[in-house]
Amino acid sequence: MELKDKVVVVTGAGSGIGRALAVRFHAEGTQKVVCVDINLSNAQQTAAMVNGVAMIADVAQEADIVRVIEDTENDIGPIDLFCSNAGVGMGENIDSPNVEWQMIWDINVMSHVYAARHLLPRMVARGGGYFLNTSSAAGLLNQIGGAAYGVTKHAAVGFGEWLAIHHQHEGIKVSMLCPQAVRTAMTAIENDAVAAAASNGMIEPEELAETVVEELRKESFIILPHPIVLEYMRNKTTNYDRWIGGMNKLMRKITGLI
Repeated sequence: MELKDKVVVVTGAGSGIGRALAVRFHAEGTQKVVCVDINLSNAQQTAAMVNGVAMIADVAQEADIVRVIEDTENDIGPIDLFCSNAGVGMGENIDSPNVEWQMIWDINVMSHVYAARHLLPRMVARGGGYFLNTSSAAGLLNQIGGAAYGVTKHAAVGFGEWLAIHHQHEGIKVSMLCPQAVRTAMTAIENDAVAAAASNGMIEPEELAETVVEELRKESFIILPHPIVLEYMRNKTTNYDRWIGGMNKLMRKITGLI
């Protein structure tokens, strides 16, 4: 996909990865970037940087996703690329409250489902469209710490696979963005999950955005801003038991058990 003259929606655009994507997409000559965030002020700041449009939405609420889609298509034009980027980290372990597990599920998984549920028929009717869904390397490799994060990011990848399998022949393109540590507010917190993700270094959101643009041109399903993740994936599938053992050793090292 070439981004020039395209209408793009980015959720979680108020900061971090979402803001970097909006800025980079604008540099490619998009027609308009719709900057969506639960914090309207932050969304407006990003929109001002890209001559875009700011919208407030809680992506965990299906009605909010519907409103973003309808307002964009009615007032701006057909959405060419929907970047379901908003995400959250919580639910550190198996004993975390059910409310945390449900919240992270709604944001990290169901937001992708809602966007596809309501935008897919429109895209298919006009011959195609593109979904860029932010997951994580945790969605491919799991997570030290962050139980609910690893689980929901796996589910996000699974939904992206399903979407591509069932609708590729109808012109629907899907990419899953799966980075390790990126310097954002989420990684500013010191915990086991961040320590594990940052073991190969932390990149800036702008570096990630550059990779995304390159991979969108190729229409790659998996986008890996940290190339070493591909090696880890191969190690995992080559010998699952050895990989589990290695991850267990890493967990014990990070948590101070060894």
